[in-house]
Amino acid sequence: MLDLKERPCISTNLCIEIVQRIKKNTAGIRKTPGTALKSSKGEIIYSPPAGEEVIREKLANLETFINGEDNLDPLIKMALMHYQFEAIHPFSDGNGRTGRILLLLYLKLEKLLDMPAIYLSEYIIKNKADYYRKLRDVTENNDWESWILYMLEMVEFTANKGLQRLKDVTDLMQQMTTEIKETLPNVYTKELVEIVFRLPYTKRQFLIDEKLGTPKTVGNYLMALEEAGFLTSEKVGKEKLYLNHKLMAILEKS
Repeated sequence: MLDLKERPCISTNLCIEIVQRIKKNTAGIRKTPGTALKSSKGEIIYSPPAGEEVIREKLANLETFINGEDNLDPLIKMALMHYQFEAIHPFSDGNGRTGRILLLLYLKLEKLLDMPAIYLSEYIIKNKADYYRKLRDVTENNDWESWILYMLEMVEFTANKGLQRLKDVTDLMQQMTTEIKETLPNVYTKELVEIVFRLPYTKRQFLIDEKLGTPKTVGNYLMALEEAGFLTSEKVGKEKLYLNHKLMAILEKS
């Protein structure tokens, strides 16, 4: 993918590369004439711009707006750019997913996010009716205020939820560290607990890679953790995975 460190900006080429990754094909700018967005009843609710040249021109204008210097608050600018991208609807498919990825990239470029640790898509998907209604209200009624407030509420809600989830994971990690020390002192190491919390699952190879012991030794560690109730194992193909089920429960919490 284009290196954002070398060229820290959102561009048409970046958008195309994102949609190609999403669709796993060579998708490009939409060329199909007569594209229209329809309601669940089949009614046309919006007809995006048509023609590759027109779409590229509008994307170029959007690129200038996103990367230009101005006094706009970056979160308000994020709301404006997201509407514009979705209104241009540059691809035949994958516009929604591409637009949501661009939100995270923009927040990172603005140094408001170190890593994509907030799941904005969840909020949009769960509030899809409001999302599309407010997009449509901008188009039909020029109601930018409601749209911007919706996007700001999305960021606030998602950020607070992410912070709570991070606290829950940290608390669980501290609790499990104490319990493993007490119940399995010969198994416990700080490095082992960190591996168990790196992903919702672990396997012998992860421990071997960190040089925590021979295949037999680390296998015994994992079996001991399972017997004590800290992990649960599942056979996936020829491999046995050990799930941190309590961590999984936190990550799956809606």
